[in-house]
Amino acid sequence: MSASLYNTDILRLAASIPHHQRLADPHASAEKRTAVCGSRVIADVKVDGEGRLAALGLEVRACALGQASASLLAAHALGKPVDELITARERLIAYLSAGEGDLEFWPGLSVLSPAQAYPARHASIILPFETLAEAITKAAR
Repeated sequence: MSASLYNTDILRLAASIPHHQRLADPHASAEKRTAVCGSRVIADVKVDGEGRLAALGLEVRACALGQASASLLAAHALGKPVDELITARERLIAYLSAGEGDLEFWPGLSVLSPAQAYPARHASIILPFETLAEAITKAAR
């Protein structure tokens, strides 16, 4: 594995995940796990009356890349509309799997761009975005 993949920026993000505590009374929750590496993320959410993420609680058990992804997600997710959060997941998947687009759609996510060359790491990076998308979809129903 390339040393540039696990750089200082990634490790700092991994060590400082915002909203890294479960919510006591979420509108919905989701739990997802990767089969490749066993990373696990639980997301608790509250969605306001305008369809925006009002509260977020995360429990993250993942490698440094998954933790860094969760950190960037949590730092910028509050207040975003449900549709925008779901689109972010789709754009991240497209970038990692097919090299489509760029990572400029989400603040700071470009720090993870070296991981595109490591398909075995993609699932862990996508996991926080997938878990949040599932939770907010449940909450918006």
